[in-house]
Amino acid sequence: MIESEEAARQFCAARCDAEGMARLDRFIPMLVEENSRQNLVSRASLDAVWTRHMADSLQLLDHVPDNAGLWLDLGSGAGFPGLAIALARPDWPMMLVESRKRRVEWLERICAEFGLENCQVAGSRLENVETCPAGVITARAFAPLGKLLDLSSRFSTPSTAWLLPKGRSGAIELSEQPAAIRSMFHVEQSATDPGAAILVAKGQV
Repeated sequence: MIESEEAARQFCAARCDAEGMARLDRFIPMLVEENSRQNLVSRASLDAVWTRHMADSLQLLDHVPDNAGLWLDLGSGAGFPGLAIALARPDWPMMLVESRKRRVEWLERICAEFGLENCQVAGSRLENVETCPAGVITARAFAPLGKLLDLSSRFSTPSTAWLLPKGRSGAIELSEQPAAIRSMFHVEQSATDPGAAILVAKGQV
């Protein structure tokens, strides 16, 4: 379990190269500045930004192979986990789905600022995004599990990795799903919060 900001930095450094860390370091003050203009994340969470946002995002890399294909991040908001992963690993094809105009503009600005050519922003509701096969699907605070799966199932394939950080409600949300879904997913404990869960699965919903 990550217990300090320095430990969180080291955790992230083990999952990207020096250039990736430099991008994350440069991104943090931009996040703080933008957060003063629009409420991207809770102000208190910025006191532990490496733990609460960077390491919390990059821990998902431990659950997928490098050649998994397109990473589809739903409800990207401030950019977690998708934008943080794109900054750390810009070689990975990434699609950030976000419908709120000001957050779309924020995501697009960061992608342009850092030259993230493999990261595209789909500025619309997920229902209006063209269907494409996703190698990885992630969502942090996007929707309750049942609704999330209903909306995103058309992007999944038999090899899709589902990585769904669900905070403290993960096991409860999973228990409320049909048996087929319950058997498909398992619960991983978050490396950044002893009470938080990540719902992990591989396959087509």
